[in-house]
Amino acid sequence: MKKATRLFDCMAIQAQEPVAALLSAKENGVWNAYSTQQVHTMINQLSTALINLGISKGDGTTEGRDKIALISNGRPEWLITDLAVQQIGAILVPLYPNSNAKEAEQILNEAEVKYVFVSSKDLCDKITGVSEHIPSLKGIYTFDEVAGCNHWTTLLKPLQDTDIQRIAAISDTITERDVTTIIYTSGTTGRPKGVMLTHQNILSNVIASGNVLKQIPVEEKRALSFLPLNHIFEKMCTYIYLFFGFSIAYAESMDTIGANMKEVKPYIFTAVPRLLEKVFEKIMIEGQKLTGIKKKIFLWSITVAEEFEIEHTSPWYKAKLAIADKLVYSKWRAAIGGNVKAIVIGSSATPVKLEKIFTAANIVILEGYGLTETSPVIAVNRYDKANRKFGTVGPLLDNVQVKIADDGEILCKGPNVMAGYYKNPELTAEVMQDGWFHTGDIGVLDGGKFLKITDRKKEIFKTSGGKYVAPLPIENKMKENHFIEQMMVIGAERKFVSALIVPSFTNLVPWCKANDVPVSNMKELICNKQVIALYQSIVDQFNPEFNHVEQVKKIKLLANEWSIDSGELTPTGKMKRKVIMEKYKNEVYTMYPDEINENPALTH
Repeated sequence: MKKATRLFDCMAIQAQEPVAALLSAKENGVWNAYSTQQVHTMINQLSTALINLGISKGDGTTEGRDKIALISNGRPEWLITDLAVQQIGAILVPLYPNSNAKEAEQILNEAEVKYVFVSSKDLCDKITGVSEHIPSLKGIYTFDEVAGCNHWTTLLKPLQDTDIQRIAAISDTITERDVTTIIYTSGTTGRPKGVMLTHQNILSNVIASGNVLKQIPVEEKRALSFLPLNHIFEKMCTYIYLFFGFSIAYAESMDTIGANMKEVKPYIFTAVPRLLEKVFEKIMIEGQKLTGIKKKIFLWSITVAEEFEIEHTSPWYKAKLAIADKLVYSKWRAAIGGNVKAIVIGSSATPVKLEKIFTAANIVILEGYGLTETSPVIAVNRYDKANRKFGTVGPLLDNVQVKIADDGEILCKGPNVMAGYYKNPELTAEVMQDGWFHTGDIGVLDGGKFLKITDRKKEIFKTSGGKYVAPLPIENKMKENHFIEQMMVIGAERKFVSALIVPSFTNLVPWCKANDVPVSNMKELICNKQVIALYQSIVDQFNPEFNHVEQVKKIKLLANEWSIDSGELTPTGKMKRKVIMEKYKNEVYTMYPDEINENPALTH
């Protein structure tokens, strides 16, 4: 077989070793498996239907290719649609299911989308509601059975030999340099940008990252998928699975991940740091319920895990680790199916404390780094100990080059770097200079080998005294304390640095009960003097680790957790700092009384 150069070449590779459950999903409470043959047939059926609807690669240019939008949770139909669109030369435009109607309308219009595939009634209603404002849109199809909507299976007709020949004739003209998808970045600020990624961009990342994945000792090639597939991290990892012989099971929802893990028993999955934090919270909740010697053993095991190092040579520590594993950690692994060897983490920084705790429990955390514009992986920690280091995002990926600019910005070059921003040559020229993509992140090469992200270039601020402060290292360090759930450091153009803190109520409430602090509701709790003193003492303990100008002088506790749904986080879990600042401007100003005096209306 010829060398793979397009993403859909995975189909020919799979056909050589077909499996009974290439893709699996739970439908009406029962796991349904899709064989390799079933998946490939449905892909070809949908490709044929799209051709019959007039979808084509047009004149072969990115602008001339027809666009198909996809708005859905992760499920077999998502992947089938993606591959069907790819092999006929059209371009997939995936959106987050929680995109608001205005943003969806804007994207669908900019991309001049012809057809939209959605998963549910809510999404069908959302797109139908704005469809009259999208002149290019010809139809909407749903994956769920929805009254009054076109079901996608109405497109799937029995295949004729001529259908396969038509598909082959088109796919043979598609090259590795053709754009296969336009992914609109969620963005922490500003309007979403359409990132154009070619087959070569993504496939180069798939092959290099797949070689990293091959190091992980799995007994069966089985993965669980639950992150949004329209995000390049999960999509790229999905194609690793498809090219390297893994079967994929899709979780029902974010709320059922725990139960689905026990059923699927995956050996690997991808996640964001927020999920690890939630899993650890649940572990702590269950641990706090224990009594007597069992509780003492549990708390001791946490201490042992926090002391973990990748190369720990002490026989005494190894003995403690073995005991903790037998008594405690083995139960953690059983709770996520019993087979997980590694969790690949992306999107945002992972607290080192969590990396240590999970890795000590023999659930190896492999944190990586990249952007949509780099398809996405630039660097990633490996499974072998020599190429893994806590607090870094690992060594560079094969074929990816990095250099650190004079101001500390990470610059990247390689086959993984995007073709550009769709219909935005000015912005493309701004981030692509002399062949190097400017990531907007600040970092260093630790020991010349391990890439370490120290901050976002745009998030570094200057105090009124003219001193620069990088908030990310401060936030990440202080969040290592289990009483702090979320934190945002502020102080731009102000006299001193302060912070908004969302407490970990999972850990705070038991502390309150143990210290006779009344717990009625969270709003009253964050105003309690003892609670405020607790958090001030935590901050005071960390402050000496930073320069005087970086030290957090004042704090404000918040009662509500920041989330995607409430608007403070992007779909990939990054803080929308401007949104948070605007939403909590009154709380911010209480830490800067001089500003309140200048503008009393701010307190109302």
